[in-house]
Amino acid sequence: MAVNDLVIGAVGRGGDGVILSGELLMASAASQGLYGYMVQSYGPQIRGGESSFRARFNKAQVSSPGDFLDLLVVFDWPAYKMFKQELRPKGGAFVLHDEDNPAPEGESAPGRLLAAPFAKLSKSSTGGLQGKNVVMLGVLCGLFGFDAEGVRAGIKKKFAKKGDEVLAKNLAAFEAGLSYGRSNATTETKNVRLDYVPGPPKLVLSGNEALALGALHAGCRFYAGYPITPSSEILEFMGKNMPRFGGSFIQAEDELASIGMVLGASFGGTKAMTATSGPGFSLMTEMVGLGSMMEIPAVIVDVQRTGPSTGIPTKSEQSDLWQAVFGTHGDAPRVVLAPSDVEDCFHAAVDAFNIAEEYQLPVVILSDQLLAQRKVTLPSLPLDKPVFNRRQPAEADLEGGYKRYRLDGPDGVSPMAVPGDARAIYQTTGLEHNEKGEPTSSFHLHEAMNEKRFKKLKAIAERYHYVRRYGPEGAEIGILAWGSSKGAIKEAVASANAKGLKVAAFIPELLYPFPKHELEAFIKPLKRIIVLELSYSAQFYKYLRTFLELPEERVLLKKRSGGEFLGVAEVESAIEEAFQ
Repeated sequence: MAVNDLVIGAVGRGGDGVILSGELLMASAASQGLYGYMVQSYGPQIRGGESSFRARFNKAQVSSPGDFLDLLVVFDWPAYKMFKQELRPKGGAFVLHDEDNPAPEGESAPGRLLAAPFAKLSKSSTGGLQGKNVVMLGVLCGLFGFDAEGVRAGIKKKFAKKGDEVLAKNLAAFEAGLSYGRSNATTETKNVRLDYVPGPPKLVLSGNEALALGALHAGCRFYAGYPITPSSEILEFMGKNMPRFGGSFIQAEDELASIGMVLGASFGGTKAMTATSGPGFSLMTEMVGLGSMMEIPAVIVDVQRTGPSTGIPTKSEQSDLWQAVFGTHGDAPRVVLAPSDVEDCFHAAVDAFNIAEEYQLPVVILSDQLLAQRKVTLPSLPLDKPVFNRRQPAEADLEGGYKRYRLDGPDGVSPMAVPGDARAIYQTTGLEHNEKGEPTSSFHLHEAMNEKRFKKLKAIAERYHYVRRYGPEGAEIGILAWGSSKGAIKEAVASANAKGLKVAAFIPELLYPFPKHELEAFIKPLKRIIVLELSYSAQFYKYLRTFLELPEERVLLKKRSGGEFLGVAEVESAIEEAFQ
């Protein structure tokens, strides 16, 4: 009997090709019209080392990578020990491993062991060991009845550009594994396959790729960045694709140079962006204040990872919230958006540029490693999302002397001229200034300019209402969370309501300025409130309390460090506790 939901994991050392095998499975699923969700994990070393993937497949859309595995592939047992907490097989799950690498004696097996000759078949079909991962894919297709043609097509697409000989060897490795798997398949192994009817092909995208695509769609034509895990895929994507759109790309010497170049390009009239992670964003904070003072549009992506300092570069956390919202000297307004899935990354990028351009201030997109580096299948991306540009001076604004920072705008926005117009020359620095941009030390002007700059946040809060809500209106228990935690929460809420428990979730995607009135309306009828976050210091909970009364007797705070994804079972446990 086939299954409706399938979760596969694999783990190995550097050179085993674990991640590539996961990507080929995702490509196969996409070609069959299936929904897929794959996450990757790496050891802490900069190059090489252990790696793993966890991939979930379903004919319906899924929001999380799944808590437990139906099938585990182990290339290396010491590597498995490193990722044991992330790769937990269900009871009775199959564990496929190389017969030359048996499970350690004296240790309990994580499931039903199945040995296969990955190394031997690779040597006989290719003359070396490099094809072990492709042999493994063939064995999976043969033993468990997975789609062989989809994997075969993925191999052709991946290796065709490496030449006929390389492609032929990989196809030979796959066929050798497939033949072995079919010869050794049993009724039990065939029951692991996914039950589905093939449909139209889907896209395979990561959060970083979707975000970069959204930026290009929004009109971003300048990117400056410095590579840092886990944001580097944005830099790589922009470096490859920006020239195709007539834009400019620079790999800067550091994060300070990156944000400086972005502000300079935007001052010159070009939509500009940079991306980094927590340590790099820390270096950019002074320049974020400069962007606020000069009222220059800029988009800054912070792909969060565990901290502080270098932390765990390859793991997610939600501990940059305070830095994003409050992390500059002085009163420096900015907007903070938090996408919650891969498609949201595309929309958040467009929205970030629209807000930055319309309101002339920095916009921070808070992503994280789980969101940025996961790969999912999507039916399509909507390319009809509207795009806005900055307000430029009209003829009336240029008569009698151009006032770049005029104070009479109802939303705090004053027309921004592009350099080169002799009628619209103005001075701009990091100093406080008058309406023409001339430096001042006047208290009254400083107060007036602060009021001007902060008017923008009020206008943005009134116009944009980025909130995701799940569950019934009459819920008794409500969950508050943000970012990539949404996926597990969405599934847990659906499961709880299917059992008759009235649970709802509130996931804000505009974190600053915060949609306060929407949250107040959400929590008012609730009996209990669960706050879920991956921050040891409970940054989200404490942030909410800066502008909202959260009665402690009604709040169940569930906070912990990052480093491990929020699981559906973890959310379900919190819901059960709240109902006690």
